[in-house]
Amino acid sequence: MPLTTPVELRKREESRARFPVPSFSETVRGEGTCPDPVRMPHLSPRPTDHPDWEAVLAAQHGLVTAGQLLRDFGLTQKHLLNQLDAGRWQRVLPRVYATFTGPLPEEARLRAALLYGGASAVLSHRTAAERWGLMPPQPGPVHITVRYGCSAVSQRPHVVVHRSRAHAHIVVGTDPPVTGRADAAIDVAVEEPTARAARQRLTDLIGTGRVGAGTVWRRLQQRPPRRYRKALDEAVRLIAGGVQSVLEECYAVDVEQAHGLPAGRRQVPALVDGRTLYEDVTYDDAGVPLTVRLDGRTHLQPETALRDRRRDNAAELAGRSRLVFGWVEVSSRPCQVAAEVSAVLRRYRRDLGGSTCFRCSEGVVSAK
Repeated sequence: MPLTTPVELRKREESRARFPVPSFSETVRGEGTCPDPVRMPHLSPRPTDHPDWEAVLAAQHGLVTAGQLLRDFGLTQKHLLNQLDAGRWQRVLPRVYATFTGPLPEEARLRAALLYGGASAVLSHRTAAERWGLMPPQPGPVHITVRYGCSAVSQRPHVVVHRSRAHAHIVVGTDPPVTGRADAAIDVAVEEPTARAARQRLTDLIGTGRVGAGTVWRRLQQRPPRRYRKALDEAVRLIAGGVQSVLEECYAVDVEQAHGLPAGRRQVPALVDGRTLYEDVTYDDAGVPLTVRLDGRTHLQPETALRDRRRDNAAELAGRSRLVFGWVEVSSRPCQVAAEVSAVLRRYRRDLGGSTCFRCSEGVVSAK
């Protein structure tokens, strides 16, 4: 009696026709069809059969690494390739896969970069600054920092990898892990192309009020930056003296310091209509009743414009001279600004004439 009857043989052939099994090479090339795991019990188990599968996906925003698939869930490379070829999963970064299709949400994009970087990876630089609210979010790569010795390399335009020898001292235990506020601010400043740009960047970041100048100063001493140390120290010193914005930094450096003018007092309180307002720069300590107001914004709100008019009137009634400069004048014509300030100072003290800077073509001139 034959081992296989004609009826059984016909059933087998029909089954093979309905569920053809591709070769491994066909699967890699994407030419074969994915076998049905229910009808093919010899394949590796489905990931959904593992009790930890859903928990891992929830924690990692639907992402999984090749190492987790092979090591923790016992899947084969063939199963992974089948999922990719069938369009159910997608490759996000080397060895990092999304178990869904379509664009990645922001949290998944950040998690993908961390999974790619490995166990030591933390969000850093601009990405960390955005997480702390120091900088506004903008499109661009995710910045991560890893330990020295980690094999991860940048995958532009998606991930930029940095390395730190002080890795253990810069991590904040959040989820996702991120560098501290002060470290993020310093790292962003150090990435600027020039020392002046780095100083202005750090001034701007501290000016948000979300990271203290004292905290940044301590981190600069504990973890000296790889460049621009003097410029960053100067930024903290200016902020400690009352500078609160890049515009005020430009005035202090390019107008006062560069032209030998006395350093004014910053953020001086003034009582106007029962409210305490703050003047940007005054020169009372030099014996001159002069107020310099630095207007870095275009005031469109009526209440803001009214406040400034009332402050101007209060200064006039108090017998004070006042000058107002904006970003355009201070940043592009600092020598002219210095000449105007010097002219008012010399009305009261002839010894406060100032000096020239390397940009001055004819020096500081008196007002006519």
